[in-house]
Amino acid sequence: MTIYTPTYSSFPIPSTNLYTQLFRDHDKFDTASPAFIDNASGVTLTRKDVKDMTLSLAFGMRRVLGAKRGDVVMVFSPNSLSWPVVAFSIFAAGLCMTPANTAYTPSELAHQLKDSGAYYIFVHPALLPVVVETLTHLGASPAEIKKRVVIMALKREVEAPTAEVDAGGWIQLEALLNKGSLEREEPFDGAQAEETVTLCYSSGTTGLSKGVMTMHRNLNSQILATCLSFPLYAKKDAVIGVLPFYHIYGLALLVLFPFSVGVPLVICPRFDLALFCSGIQKYKITAALVVPPIMLALINSPIPLKYDLSSLRIIMSGGAPLAKALGINLDKRLQSMGAKADIIQGYGLTETSPGVTMLRAEQAMSKMGSVGELAPNMVVRLVDDDGVDAKPGEPGELWVRGANVMKGYLNNPTATADAITPDGWFKTGDIAIRDDDGCFAIVDRKKELIKYKAFQVPPADLEAVLLMHPEVGDVGVIGIESEDRTTELPRAYIVPKSGYSSLPTQGEREKFALEIQKWIEGKVARHKYLRGGVVVIEAIPKSAAGKILRRQLRDLAKEEVRLQSVKAKL
Repeated sequence: MTIYTPTYSSFPIPSTNLYTQLFRDHDKFDTASPAFIDNASGVTLTRKDVKDMTLSLAFGMRRVLGAKRGDVVMVFSPNSLSWPVVAFSIFAAGLCMTPANTAYTPSELAHQLKDSGAYYIFVHPALLPVVVETLTHLGASPAEIKKRVVIMALKREVEAPTAEVDAGGWIQLEALLNKGSLEREEPFDGAQAEETVTLCYSSGTTGLSKGVMTMHRNLNSQILATCLSFPLYAKKDAVIGVLPFYHIYGLALLVLFPFSVGVPLVICPRFDLALFCSGIQKYKITAALVVPPIMLALINSPIPLKYDLSSLRIIMSGGAPLAKALGINLDKRLQSMGAKADIIQGYGLTETSPGVTMLRAEQAMSKMGSVGELAPNMVVRLVDDDGVDAKPGEPGELWVRGANVMKGYLNNPTATADAITPDGWFKTGDIAIRDDDGCFAIVDRKKELIKYKAFQVPPADLEAVLLMHPEVGDVGVIGIESEDRTTELPRAYIVPKSGYSSLPTQGEREKFALEIQKWIEGKVARHKYLRGGVVVIEAIPKSAAGKILRRQLRDLAKEEVRLQSVKAKL
């Protein structure tokens, strides 16, 4: 068995409450320094504010609401100043947080509510109607709904409440503050640190989403590992937080990590390119954590040219594969604007809290496209379809073992057993290659490989090449079944760089598609040709983390086949 180990030294993992780890070095930092800043308004919470408010709110959760140790609490809100306050309070109170995707419909939210067992829901005022509809559908009475729901907004947050909130009768976040204060956080020492602290739900692109049981110990490990692989410094750095906090990437690397090292986070409620760029300029942001779609926007839009982004020193991409060409193009764009930032990539999953690998800043250009080397306290294997170790330099499924790996999937022992081997290896489903320097590259998802005859075609390979075309703005590749050839054929869905509306007629779109189909034949091996065709569309469907939702593209392809069949019969 070939086991790859990190070059970083291992370190002991604190067996404590996650809250304890977050505030471990609190006294080393200036308590009057900013911890969280609202990008638009400039309203700020200092480190002292955060500690005082979270111990007070934790008291309110336990003594006013009556929540008990281990109870699950849902957070349903876009990024806001109150988000980290509520999250930290949940940890301090000894509760478990299940953050929900703000794009969820009532039926999707109902699944997470039922599966997680959450009773109390902290909800942003704008999302209250979704919660009310969800709970009503689940059979809750109006009186019960008002007992379970807390309106998640601080008085200092400037966003106006909705009419439904104004109607009254709701528990307000402020009503749980200043009723008292915990002397200290709920202890989770020793083996208790293996209790679940967060239940993030996996994207569910292949079915119902699954609750990932992340332990205090997992996130304590993640924070300390990030200190080594992605160092930030108090009084020197500032981070902009545009990624959704309900996702493990945003939660661990934006809400938790910068606070633990005394670095302020500038909070954006959602991605708006102009506000993102103005925030970088206004607050002299040094570190930006993004996903590839944000990088595309920075490259293709004229908006960034209006702002001074020269304070940036590092940009980290995650959530979805970063094509080498995309990284290079962003570097060129930034340099043309007078900004010099190292562009790196990390890799991880909800199930790994999330960090598995990270590219060092000094390797940003020489290893562009790589996800870097192993994080501390993690080991991996590369395994072929037969369960045998892949040969050096050859691709294999990435199996991970270490301090960041989840406890399992909530209420789903079958899925847990399928994902984690008896000896503790988590099977990621991602295909990777390791180079001679110990850096990994993610080739593709195991289940997304296109099987053309005897060949396997990674969609990410084709997407990386297509993004090099000067007229391609975005792309998603899938395999479509061909009954005539009894095989899958690669098909590309393309968004023109100049926009869908730049090709107003079907004839223009078909001509552009044929040009792309012909162009790539000079760039890839024959088995990777786009024999399934090229289709021009308005936008590539993606998750909040920037992952291409290939299932939606496959559904689109099936509908196209159906319509063609109907036309043929006519």
